[in-house]
Amino acid sequence: MNDRRRKRVVVLISGRGSNLNALLHAAIDPAYPADIAGVISNKAAAKGLESAASHNVPCVVVSEDDYETREDHDDAIDETLRSMKAEFVCLAGYMRLLSPAFVKKWQGRMINIHPALLPAFKGLNTHARALASGVRIHGCTVHFVTAGMDEGPVILQAAVPVHSKDTEETLAERVLKAEHLVYPRALAMIAQGTVRMASGQTMFTGSEEIADPQIMISPGMRDKARST
Repeated sequence: MNDRRRKRVVVLISGRGSNLNALLHAAIDPAYPADIAGVISNKAAAKGLESAASHNVPCVVVSEDDYETREDHDDAIDETLRSMKAEFVCLAGYMRLLSPAFVKKWQGRMINIHPALLPAFKGLNTHARALASGVRIHGCTVHFVTAGMDEGPVILQAAVPVHSKDTEETLAERVLKAEHLVYPRALAMIAQGTVRMASGQTMFTGSEEIADPQIMISPGMRDKARST
């Protein structure tokens, strides 16, 4: 029998938490398969904490300033996740590299959203780099978290057009809208058990077939296609 209980998800943030907001709004629907059970921030001033509190979601600040090493800080994060009974972890603008030992504990149960179509433009400043490279399609990626930065297997991607007059700011705004669509959908997929991570790959549950990463096409991409 399938477990239809909503899965407990804890979100890690460092800043404004716009993707946290998208997840919180998705979870308002009782039919959504995941419940945002808690939010952890490494920054006490993170604006996302206010959003979580407005949804009556428990919040905890675990500041790296209180720990001598990254490993000690991650141990405290791990302890907090377990106290919140987290089943899955979402990184939503969590601006701190996680230690390999921590990633190993949560591998296959921790996902991240990255503002580029991985494997292109790993790391920071993705929109500026996309514009400098001259690509005509940009986007975002939800992936399982592994020890390598932005190297985990892809779950879901969303494509957006790059316009000739785009600035870093206008492109970032368009990609962010796509992020807010794709992240709740990807979380629903893992909460429902539609996809899982096995042997370093994204796979359909109950199948030995490697899952092709799903791609969402934004309305802007459809408009661009019709005009060509």
